Formats: sequence, C-alpha cells, structure tokens
Amino acid sequence: MPSQEIKDKYELVVGLEVHVQLLTKSKMYASDSTEYGNLPNTNISVITLGHPGTLPKVNKRAVEFAMKLGLACKSDITRNNIFARKNYFYPDLPKGYQLTQDKNPVCVGGVVPVTLGKSGVTREIELTRIHMEEDAGKSMHLAGEVDTLVDYNRAGVPLLEIVTEPCIRASEEAYQFISEIRKLVRYLDICDGNMEEGSMRCDANISIRLKGETELGKKVEVKNMNSFRNVARAIEHEFDRQIDMMEKGETIISETRTFDATTGLTAGMRTKEDLNDYRYFPEPDLSPVVIAEDWLESIKASMPSLPRELHERFVSAFGLPEYDANVLTDSKEIALYFEELCGETTNYKAASNWMMGPVKSYLNELTLHIENFPVRPKQLASLIALIDEGKVNFSVASQKIYPEMIKDPSRTPLDIAQKLNLIQESDEGSLKPIVESVLAENEAKVAEYRSGKKGLLGMFMGQVMKKSKGKADPKVANKILTELLEN
Repeated sequence: MPSQEIKDKYELVVGLEVHVQLLTKSKMYASDSTEYGNLPNTNISVITLGHPGTLPKVNKRAVEFAMKLGLACKSDITRNNIFARKNYFYPDLPKGYQLTQDKNPVCVGGVVPVTLGKSGVTREIELTRIHMEEDAGKSMHLAGEVDTLVDYNRAGVPLLEIVTEPCIRASEEAYQFISEIRKLVRYLDICDGNMEEGSMRCDANISIRLKGETELGKKVEVKNMNSFRNVARAIEHEFDRQIDMMEKGETIISETRTFDATTGLTAGMRTKEDLNDYRYFPEPDLSPVVIAEDWLESIKASMPSLPRELHERFVSAFGLPEYDANVLTDSKEIALYFEELCGETTNYKAASNWMMGPVKSYLNELTLHIENFPVRPKQLASLIALIDEGKVNFSVASQKIYPEMIKDPSRTPLDIAQKLNLIQESDEGSLKPIVESVLAENEAKVAEYRSGKKGLLGMFMGQVMKKSKGKADPKVANKILTELLEN
C-alpha cells in the first residue's frame, strides 16, 4: 500500500455505471413474466431466445419509468428514441446481441446531488446519460458440478443504465451516489433497489492521474459488486493498486476486473473492448419510440415527492434537525407516514422522536414495513397530544399505552390510559404529601443534598414516582421537590 505522502500526489477519477432492473410485469421487448424466483428457464419465449422470424416490441411502462427517473435527475428527455443492437457473445446472452440505446439515450445529462457524511458538503454528480436496455441471463455454477448451467429467466428484463461523468473523486462520493440512486428509484416505484438479488448493480470505471493534470488516465472497469460498501472498497483498492503500478513505472492497461469481497482485492478478467468492437447498428425490427408532449406532461403530473424535496420540507417547514430529516426520508413509506402524522399534530419534533424511536424499533423487531404498522397517524398524534397535555409522561405512553394500541388499534390512547389508571397526577395539593413522605423517609439523604450533593435529586424523583405508582407529573413533582429541599 502506498504511503499517504505518495497518495497525495495523485487524483482519483471515477465514473459509475449503475444498472437498475425495472419493476415491470413483462420484459423489455417481450411479454414474458419478470417474476423473480421462478424455476429456471420458465420466464422465456421464442422472442427472448431470439428465434428466427420473431419480432420484439417495446414495453411502454419501461419507457415511462425511464422518463420518471430522467425528470427526477433533471435530465433532458429525448423525444425520438431509436434502439440499437450491441453485438457481443456471452453464453447467457441468448440472441448473441443486446437490444439497447446507442447514439440517442432516452435521458441526456442531469445531476444527482449527494451529501457527504464527514463534511456535510453537498456535491452534484453529473450524469452523461440514462438509457434503456435489456438484461442478460445468468450463468449458474453449482457446488460440486463441473458444468456451467444457464438460466434465461432474467434475459430481456428491462434495465435502465445510469452513466455518470468521470467526476467522482472519492469512494465516499461513489457510495453516496449509489445510495441516492437507490432512494430515488424506490421513491419512484420503478425498482426495489435490492443489490443482493441483483436488481441494482454497479460497475466502476477507475483511473488515476497526477494532481494538476487534465488528461484522463487509462481506466479499469470493476464489475460484480453487490453492495455500496463493496463499491467503495473496490475503488479504494484500485486507487492504491494503480498508484503502486505508476510508482514502479508499470503500464496500466484498460481491462475489466472482478472484485473479491472476502479479500478486498480485484483481479483481471479480460481486456476492455473498444466501442467499435460492439458493432452498434440501429435495430431493424423496432420502430422509433416517439415521446409526445402530452405523454411527457402526464408523467410529470404523476411524479411523487422526491427524497430531497421531503428532506427540505421537514427541515424548513417542520423545523427538524438535519439528522432527523435524513433518517425519516431514507424510506419513502416512513417519510409519507411521518408527513401524514404531521398533518395531525404540530409537535413535529415529538412526532419525529416517536418515528425514530418506538415505531422503528417495533418495525425492526418484527421485520415489518410501515404499511403493516397497525397504529395510524391520527392515533399516534392523539398519544402525542396526551403527553403534551400533561395527562401521561413519555415513559408511561411508550411502555404501557403504545403496546396496548398495537394490540387493539381501535382503542384511543385516552381510553387505554383511563382503563389502566395511568392518567398522571398534576395537582400540587395531591402530590405534596407524597413528596413530603419521601423526604421524611430519607432524612440523611436530605442533609447530604443540602450540603451540596445536588445529584441526589434524581434519587428523590425516583422514590416519588415509585410511591405514586408512576402517576406523578414529573414537572410538578420536580418543582415541589426542589422547593422543599431548598427551603
């Protein structure tokens, strides 16, 4: 590994290619099912397999999904879309070519803002293009088998490829970019973003150059990365490896490499093809897809609130800290639930605390989505109001009332509190005798408090809560305690 002094001489240059598998029911150019997990080679047809005489047909929903992502990234939408054949041989590419877009991608340019965790700085990662294409099949290497089997179920599944400019300068920027793309496709409901199942995949084009140089170095493409962290690790390893080669006077070749998550190392697979090796030419069996203005306008009108828009609203309109807004917008469903909750209460910070605390804990414990959460926003707002009105404290609300609401969502928080005799005592006249009896039982501790051990106040409060069976209003009890101890 090169020293930091040597590393400081070089600049990292990264461009990413992110493939997202679209949530359409049928394939990009055929009516075959795209359902994940079916038996091998059951989601296929003569069109998918490229039999002679068959004609492909473009999936309209996939085009709409492409437009949605382009609009979310502020890309220019291409009105006249022509498809092309990209010719290369893989055993899991049944036609011997891939139907994709070449000269005129559906989305041109665009930006994806990313916020860097360490510094809090926001950077805009520039996009080159987003284009539509089809996926390949999958080669299977079963344990103990010498043969390679091929499952063509995935062949023809619609993909969007998001290509960035070579503008990424750190592994953290790459990590945050992929994270932001996953968030976007999930908010748009066009992809589930599951890297483990292969519905979102990332290739990194990595090169280095001496700081101050403007010409790009020889790029190495790293494939087969199935997590955000592995993308970052592969970039960091390649940065070190290429610097070592440069320092030794070795030549960096343009090649495709694979990343081993166990060792954290990359290994060469094949030399990189030039673009002319693919022999792109317009697909003769597909007519151009023309995007009319009224179609594009209808897609614009259907766009949901995006994560950055909600983040800004949560901070500016609801006064939440950046941290809260980041956590709440990480999931579209959580963000929308919280937004609905804020329509029922004005105590936005309390609402945020409940979402990030008891609600998320319950969901995580039972591995549930918020759609299966039995307590609706209006009921949770009623529980927050019960605390704000001083009728119960947070501890009682979260530990006793909230679990009962989950068991029986039809009951109101107030009804539960009354039936369980949990309404807290806020009357000073009723609480003062309890406080006085606690002090009388702890005369030695009272003397210690008055001699300077102010930390004992918490102990006295604990005794008061115990005597009142948790029903004492902490604010009122604390006020009475302080007055009696100081006088």
